[in-house]
Amino acid sequence: MHKFPDMQYTVKERFLQDVALDTQADPVSQTFPSSEKQKELTRLLCSELDQMGIRYQTNDAGYIYAYLPANVDKSAPKVFFCAHLDTAPDCSGTDVKPIVHTNYQGQSIVLPDDSSVVITPEAYPALMNKLGHEIITASGLTLLGSDDKSGVAIIMDSLYQLVMNPALPHGEVRALFTTDEEIGKGVAKVDLKLLDADFGYTLDSGDLGCFEDENFSANACTVTLHGVSAHPGYAKDKMENAIKIASEIVASLPKLSLSPETTDGMEGFIHPTKIEGGLEKATIQFILRDFQTEKLEEYGNLIKEKTEEVLLHYPNSRYEFEMKAQYRNMKDVLNKHPHVSETAIQAMKNVGVKPVQGSIRGGTDGSVLSHMGLPCPNLFAGEQAIHSKYEWVSVQDMQKSVDTVIEICRLISL
Repeated sequence: MHKFPDMQYTVKERFLQDVALDTQADPVSQTFPSSEKQKELTRLLCSELDQMGIRYQTNDAGYIYAYLPANVDKSAPKVFFCAHLDTAPDCSGTDVKPIVHTNYQGQSIVLPDDSSVVITPEAYPALMNKLGHEIITASGLTLLGSDDKSGVAIIMDSLYQLVMNPALPHGEVRALFTTDEEIGKGVAKVDLKLLDADFGYTLDSGDLGCFEDENFSANACTVTLHGVSAHPGYAKDKMENAIKIASEIVASLPKLSLSPETTDGMEGFIHPTKIEGGLEKATIQFILRDFQTEKLEEYGNLIKEKTEEVLLHYPNSRYEFEMKAQYRNMKDVLNKHPHVSETAIQAMKNVGVKPVQGSIRGGTDGSVLSHMGLPCPNLFAGEQAIHSKYEWVSVQDMQKSVDTVIEICRLISL
């Protein structure tokens, strides 16, 4: 196992400071960032970068691009590490009160501001691997914000360690902090020329050792139905109700497969998310997900097939079908750059962490960045029970993530 100089970790203190700031994204806002309060964390991090003597740039969206020069003579690839500043709108992020539970010994954790919120090893078995750790939770009224302020604190501590320990070798290192990831806009304003990197890693994953280099490919599709209106008192053999047509189409989809509630692992799905309209016109919105991008076309064809079967009973009605790409599996890109994943896996092994490769049943900024030309898998940040009042994180897991980041930098510099 590779040994580092004795390091005075700052990740715990940084995390406790960061989560106290309310940076919740607003999904209905038309501004960017969606909530101005996200920039409070931008300003705090910029101040910390100033104290470390690290050059950086920001933009109106609250992003930060930070640049740490190489301390080795050899030319090495430029690596970046990315985390997002915002927290999810699913659960309150106002007045977060982080609590540190020292020397955890396997007990249930009752949160003091709402004693009905109890974090148990039965519900969260990973707790039993954290005996002796410092566990941080919220107080019971809010989420904690580990998603992704763990990643933010890990990256900032990693930069701090690299600055304070010149014996740690590294090439050029970049940090990218973004806003509005939780509402699907995390890298919408990214400038790849400003980032100036060859590849990187998001710090936005779960338990110790988690590493994800593939995610769902995603399409959205809309079926627009045009029925036939008639006065209900005189509608016999005339009316073709678009609401009923839409309902029949949804009801005709597979019930024991191809849905979020019946799939897991590597299985994809068709998911109707919204029906709206009236007698004469109705729309159905779907999201389509699969790890194999080509299957999205199959799912779209299945929806069209079911629609046409239903419309056989409504000869005077018609439909329109629209499908749009949303994001793609980063594995399609990372397969062409195997050294990116191999470096992360080796780094974890070198610092005594067992890699646990997984797949993301959703999207990630790393997916978007990968398909923009920057291969970018996802590294563990210790996040647990995210987007909820039950959220928790281990300080020791975050410290191991710092070790992993520093070891990645070392391996790239060799």
